[in-house]
Amino acid sequence: MVSTPPSQFSSEQYKTSKPQAEEEIESLVREEKPESDIDLEFLYTRDIEFRQETIYFIVVDRFYDGDLENSEGPNPELYDPERKNWGLYWGGDLQGIIDKLDYLKNLGVTALWLTPLFEQVEDLFVEQAAIHGYWTKDFKRINPRFIGKDENPSLNQTQDTRDTAFDRLIEELHKRNMKLVLDIVCNHSNPDFSGKKGELYDDGVKIADYNEDDNHWYHHYGEVTDWEDEWQVQNCELAGLATFNENNIEYRNYIKAAIKQWLDRGVDALRVDTVKHMPIWFWQEFNSDIRAYKPDVFIFGEWIYASPHDDRSVEFANYSGMTILDFGLCMAIRHALGTWDESGFHLVQDVLNEDYRYNGATELITFIDNHDMHRFGSLNPDPDALRMAIALIMTSRGIPCIYYGTEQYLHDDTNADGNPYGNNDPYNRPMMDQWDTDTAIYQDMRLLSGLRRLNPAVSMGSQWQKYLTPDVYCYIRRYRDSVVFVAMNRGESVTLDAVETELPDGEHTDILSRQKYEVKDGQLTEFPLDSKQIVVFSHVGERVKGQTIVRVQLNGVETQPGEMVVVIGDCPELGNWDIAKAYPLEYINTNTWFAEIPFNESAGKLIHYKYAMWREGQSPLRENLVSRRWVIASEGTVKWRDTWAAGRES
Repeated sequence: MVSTPPSQFSSEQYKTSKPQAEEEIESLVREEKPESDIDLEFLYTRDIEFRQETIYFIVVDRFYDGDLENSEGPNPELYDPERKNWGLYWGGDLQGIIDKLDYLKNLGVTALWLTPLFEQVEDLFVEQAAIHGYWTKDFKRINPRFIGKDENPSLNQTQDTRDTAFDRLIEELHKRNMKLVLDIVCNHSNPDFSGKKGELYDDGVKIADYNEDDNHWYHHYGEVTDWEDEWQVQNCELAGLATFNENNIEYRNYIKAAIKQWLDRGVDALRVDTVKHMPIWFWQEFNSDIRAYKPDVFIFGEWIYASPHDDRSVEFANYSGMTILDFGLCMAIRHALGTWDESGFHLVQDVLNEDYRYNGATELITFIDNHDMHRFGSLNPDPDALRMAIALIMTSRGIPCIYYGTEQYLHDDTNADGNPYGNNDPYNRPMMDQWDTDTAIYQDMRLLSGLRRLNPAVSMGSQWQKYLTPDVYCYIRRYRDSVVFVAMNRGESVTLDAVETELPDGEHTDILSRQKYEVKDGQLTEFPLDSKQIVVFSHVGERVKGQTIVRVQLNGVETQPGEMVVVIGDCPELGNWDIAKAYPLEYINTNTWFAEIPFNESAGKLIHYKYAMWREGQSPLRENLVSRRWVIASEGTVKWRDTWAAGRES
């Protein structure tokens, strides 16, 4: 068994029971918002902790058909019961996911990302039905193909009864302490179907039409012709999809209201499609409003082929209010372990060396394939190469996301046609066809997901390269006195003279093989690595414990070797302004310091704090500001995210 870190606490847990704290909080609210009726719980948190999660991405129509009666849907011509026409529906639904939740739970999955569940247009576009969910007709209704035949698809009309397959899925997920990630689309509605385009509905009532757009709900600039032109990318159409006019406040109010209804039903997180195709100000407004409505929602976006070398995608990750899918690391892994590029693991390390460009590198969503690219198994059918790729994202910084069926080596090269990379979409979306719990990758994922929850070094710690060649990669994850050591070899068998591990001396057991190794003076000497072998050691130190845990992240501070960033404040946990008793942070990369701070005596109280720097042989450096202030929750886990203010010497 593995223990799970404290999860984000509930609304009721936010509320303090201490009279003194209540008076301070009420005084604060009266001071700043004398007529406000804001719920005080919103003062207590910014967002949910998601880094210990293991995400599993499902194309709903292609996972499992749990309800045979709903398969034909509103238009039976769009359903292929023989599952030969890749452009038609094949019958997967939400009941099918419910039926397989125990399989997923046992795999180590803690969060399910589902393709969009909104009601889609029921017609063909370029011989393709909207099986993927990105051609939305009504953002406030559920695709009837995914729920019971006699169930009402209207979120509004079932809000009180909550009696659809979607609601049962939410209930069953939460029973298992699993989360639901809903895929949403804010950039566009639907393409041209038999002369109809961009017909949009608000819970069954038509509100917009691209061809009769008197209220300017859509842009009308044609398709993108120059992908290097930022204005075109943000305003022109993708493959003929009706592109929303984000300047229209009616549109913005509609899309935010629709997403809030899904959050009301229990959605825990959002994956946002095509974020590079709308201006950053729209996302800042959207994320601000969504988090004001539900502070503990986690949000990540798809900036396709984002990279630490792409300034615009880095800016988006840092300032939009959401993190992004890590295409940079994905492509490096695909080249190193998929196409067997001669540079090998150097490509992976080159991406990680740029982590300082991100304010939240440990929250990037890592993956090796998805519904828009060739499956990894088509790049390289070697199951051991796939195992290494999965182990890499399960143990490296970031939040791993596994594409459905990977644990069953699922891929289909129907459309290869001589292309060595094979199954481009829709052929990368085959039907899930087996549920073997004994495959090597299934077992690896199960063990490594447990490691992610047990050892905080994997979810929150820094990452340090210890040995690197094109074929051999050794690295550690470190947080406080917890350490994870990982080694993998894509080449021929080799024996390494000595590798630094930072593990305690003594015998350590490989999590995957159960083989034992001896560490002496912090090193593995004469360390053998077979071809395509993976070794993972874990040492768990003492966990931070307190009535309330504040996870502090500071960006934008430049330090030199020997310098230490600390937090000082007007409470005993932060030294009561005595810098000698300040709480130290941990170095993650040259842009990020992090720590978990336990609060007991000050839980439920208003505190003031700021950051400072201990410098060996010099006076401390303190931030040049009065102070920050925060109401510490009475219990649970919350986060601070701050940027260093230019310092002044003491």
